[in-house]
Amino acid sequence: MQIAKVRGTVVSTYKEPTLAGTKFLLLQLIDANGQLLPEYEVAADTVGAGIEEWVLVSRGSGSRQVRDAEHRPIDAAVVAIIDTVTIGREMLYSKNGTY
Repeated sequence: MQIAKVRGTVVSTYKEPTLAGTKFLLLQLIDANGQLLPEYEVAADTVGAGIEEWVLVSRGSGSRQVRDAEHRPIDAAVVAIIDTVTIGREMLYSKNGTY
Protein backbone atom coordinates (compact mmCIF):
# COMPACT_ATOMS: atom_id res chain seq x y z
CA MET A 1 0.00 0.00 0.00
CA GLN A 2 1.01 3.60 -0.52
CA ILE A 3 0.04 6.82 1.22
CA ALA A 4 -1.47 9.45 -1.05
CA LYS A 5 -3.34 12.75 -0.88
CA VAL A 6 -6.67 13.17 -2.66
CA ARG A 7 -6.21 16.02 -5.14
CA GLY A 8 -9.40 15.74 -7.17
CA THR A 9 -11.95 13.55 -8.89
CA VAL A 10 -12.08 11.91 -12.29
CA VAL A 11 -15.47 11.82 -14.00
CA SER A 12 -16.23 9.52 -16.92
CA THR A 13 -19.63 9.42 -18.59
CA TYR A 14 -18.80 6.37 -20.70
CA LYS A 15 -17.01 3.45 -19.07
CA GLU A 16 -16.90 -0.32 -18.73
CA PRO A 17 -20.40 -1.33 -17.54
CA THR A 18 -19.05 -3.06 -14.39
CA LEU A 19 -17.61 0.30 -13.30
CA ALA A 20 -21.04 1.98 -13.17
CA GLY A 21 -21.43 3.79 -9.87
CA THR A 22 -17.70 3.73 -9.09
CA LYS A 23 -16.22 7.04 -7.90
CA PHE A 24 -12.68 7.76 -9.12
CA LEU A 25 -10.18 9.94 -7.28
CA LEU A 26 -7.02 11.65 -8.52
CA LEU A 27 -4.31 10.93 -5.95
CA GLN A 28 -0.88 12.48 -5.47
CA LEU A 29 1.56 10.04 -3.90
CA ILE A 30 3.39 10.92 -0.65
CA ASP A 31 6.89 9.82 0.40
CA ALA A 32 8.05 8.56 3.83
CA ASN A 33 8.81 12.15 4.91
CA GLY A 34 5.29 13.36 4.17
CA GLN A 35 6.39 15.20 1.02
CA LEU A 36 4.22 15.17 -2.07
CA LEU A 37 5.78 13.29 -4.97
CA PRO A 38 5.36 14.44 -8.59
CA GLU A 39 3.45 11.20 -9.29
CA TYR A 40 -0.31 10.99 -9.64
CA GLU A 41 -2.61 8.00 -9.84
CA VAL A 42 -6.31 7.39 -10.40
CA ALA A 43 -7.97 5.00 -7.96
CA ALA A 44 -11.45 3.73 -7.26
CA ASP A 45 -12.81 5.15 -4.01
CA THR A 46 -14.21 2.43 -1.72
CA VAL A 47 -14.38 4.48 1.50
CA GLY A 48 -15.84 7.89 0.62
CA ALA A 49 -12.62 9.92 0.81
CA GLY A 50 -12.65 13.67 0.19
CA ILE A 51 -10.37 16.27 -1.36
CA GLU A 52 -7.15 16.96 0.62
CA GLU A 53 -7.52 13.84 2.81
CA TRP A 54 -4.61 11.42 3.19
CA VAL A 55 -5.54 7.88 2.20
CA LEU A 56 -4.11 4.39 1.77
CA VAL A 57 -4.19 3.11 -1.78
CA SER A 58 -3.92 -0.58 -2.64
CA ARG A 59 -2.73 -1.68 -6.08
CA GLY A 60 -2.92 -4.73 -8.29
CA SER A 61 -4.78 -7.83 -7.17
CA GLY A 62 -5.08 -6.40 -3.65
CA SER A 63 -7.27 -3.59 -4.98
CA ARG A 64 -9.78 -6.17 -6.18
CA GLN A 65 -10.13 -7.74 -2.73
CA VAL A 66 -12.54 -5.02 -1.60
CA ARG A 67 -16.27 -5.70 -1.52
CA ASP A 68 -17.91 -6.03 -4.95
CA ALA A 69 -14.66 -5.34 -6.84
CA GLU A 70 -13.36 -8.81 -7.67
CA HIS A 71 -14.85 -8.75 -11.19
CA ARG A 72 -14.14 -5.10 -12.00
CA PRO A 73 -11.13 -3.86 -14.00
CA ILE A 74 -9.68 -1.94 -11.04
CA ASP A 75 -5.91 -1.64 -10.64
CA ALA A 76 -5.88 0.79 -7.68
CA ALA A 77 -8.38 1.37 -4.85
CA VAL A 78 -8.54 3.75 -1.90
CA VAL A 79 -9.05 1.37 1.03
CA ALA A 80 -8.69 3.68 4.07
CA ILE A 81 -8.84 7.32 5.15
CA ILE A 82 -5.83 8.08 7.36
CA ASP A 83 -6.30 9.63 10.81
CA THR A 84 -2.62 9.89 11.81
CA VAL A 85 0.84 8.90 10.58
CA THR A 86 3.67 8.61 13.09
CA ILE A 87 7.33 7.80 12.47
CA GLY A 88 9.11 6.92 15.69
CA ARG A 89 7.86 9.54 18.14
CA GLU A 90 7.26 12.19 15.49
CA MET A 91 3.76 12.89 14.21
CA LEU A 92 4.00 13.23 10.44
CA TYR A 93 0.30 13.81 9.78
CA SER A 94 -2.91 14.23 11.73
CA LYS A 95 -6.30 14.54 10.05
CA ASN A 96 -7.43 17.09 12.63
CA GLY A 97 -4.32 19.21 12.01
CA THR A 98 -2.72 18.88 15.47
CA TYR A 99 0.86 17.61 15.42
